[in-house]
Amino acid sequence: MSRIGNQPIELKDGIEFSIDADNVVTIKGEKGSDTLKVDESITIEKKDGELIVSRSSEEKSQRALHGLYRSLIGNMVQGVSEGYKKELEIRGVGYRASLSNGVLEMTLGFSHPIYFVAPDGVDLEVDTKKRKNPTIIVSGINKELVGQVAAKIRSLRPPEPYNGKGIRYVDEWVRRKAGKSAAKA
Repeated sequence: MSRIGNQPIELKDGIEFSIDADNVVTIKGEKGSDTLKVDESITIEKKDGELIVSRSSEEKSQRALHGLYRSLIGNMVQGVSEGYKKELEIRGVGYRASLSNGVLEMTLGFSHPIYFVAPDGVDLEVDTKKRKNPTIIVSGINKELVGQVAAKIRSLRPPEPYNGKGIRYVDEWVRRKAGKSAAKA
């Protein structure tokens, strides 16, 4: 029994749902629209302003797909209505970020600047206030794509445990290590 798959997905006002003959789900909202190809064994129906996801059999693979597609469609509904956002913080002396013409330019302690172009469907913002670390804000309607772009930017200079320098998520806690001098005592 899939506990997640059995939960209905509430459709808020202003969200349109459609499914075509090829089992492609399209959800449109105020922030945009998103599509998803659903497995043939999963059926989706709209009742009383809610989406109900059901499966055709009780096989183990069907039960797994049931919960998966319910979560993916729920993420799509939240994405087109509210959107997703990840914030990355740059820590380090001389580490900077700026955005010009949709290209993110970062100075991360290498001998050259790093340029990053966001894919379609993802918006980048840079918040640089005085006396504060620069913050990169990644936002969009697709949860998977926002997370993937944020992880890619973080991987350019992940936080290191000795000085704490690098790119980290705003709410991320990095475990710090003592240096060599602590081992001599």
